Amino acid sequence: MSDVRVHRTRHSVDVDAQPGVVYGLIADAERWPLFFPPNVHVERLEFDGRDERLRMWATANGDVRSWLSERAQDPAARRITFRQTRPQAPVETMEGTWIVEERPGGGTRLVLLHDFTVAGDRFEDVRWVETATDTNSRAELASLKGIAERWTVLDDLVLSFEDSVRVHGPAELVYDFLYRIGDWPELVPHVSRLDFTEPAPGVQVMAMDTVTADGSTHTTESVRICFPHAGRIVYKQTATPALMEAHTGEWSVVPDATGVTVVSQHTVVLRESAVEQVLGAGAGLPQARRYVREALGRNSTATLNLAKRHAETAVRML
Repeated sequence: MSDVRVHRTRHSVDVDAQPGVVYGLIADAERWPLFFPPNVHVERLEFDGRDERLRMWATANGDVRSWLSERAQDPAARRITFRQTRPQAPVETMEGTWIVEERPGGGTRLVLLHDFTVAGDRFEDVRWVETATDTNSRAELASLKGIAERWTVLDDLVLSFEDSVRVHGPAELVYDFLYRIGDWPELVPHVSRLDFTEPAPGVQVMAMDTVTADGSTHTTESVRICFPHAGRIVYKQTATPALMEAHTGEWSVVPDATGVTVVSQHTVVLRESAVEQVLGAGAGLPQARRYVREALGRNSTATLNLAKRHAETAVRML
């Protein structure tokens, strides 16, 4: 390994927020998909208060990548070290450190370091990893700065809710309806167009046109990660409507002895600067929260009821 070249990058940003706030956002990796544009989904597999193991999905140069990562949190020093244990080619090794420093004049300097090696050290592969690391690091730091500097109003900007229906039919049929996203334009009335690819098993990348209650159409782009054995589909919108800065969600199918509960969960970060543009002069965050809750809930509930009808009709036809 002595002749393997280690490539190093350094990115930093000054944040007008307390170091504890910045460190807390970095430590809470499961919320990264909501706050960091490249991150699609994070699952915490193990955590003992210091050491943790994560399964992560993120976009890199337009591709959806996945890896396992080990992290060690040090809140006293405000540092978090990380190491990918199962990186995807062409990455051979990837590790680094988040460093949160208090600035003398107040606020925080956040530094992100990466050390990586590339199999064969081919120029084009090294350039690919450098570009992905630089693009993602800049996006993450800029987003984290924006979120941390709005920390005092974050509870008003973040909205989480769920809708559910009870299904008297097989869980497999409910999940099948939710998974077959390519059929939704024929099955789901509010979906007028949907293009999707499945670059890897269980990974779906899609662009969708949705008809709203007033008859207008908006386009979103999403990445979905499917877990058929767990009855779950998680997703992140990578291109959102104007009123939403970020949107993540999950479809879950939960069977029990008498049937199935199917749940749609949403978490949204509102784009405060767009509230009056979308909802009219004088509108504020309370109106935006109600509007988004009703719009997303209406479409989700309609889809849940269609999944319910699909499963229950199939049972009656047997």
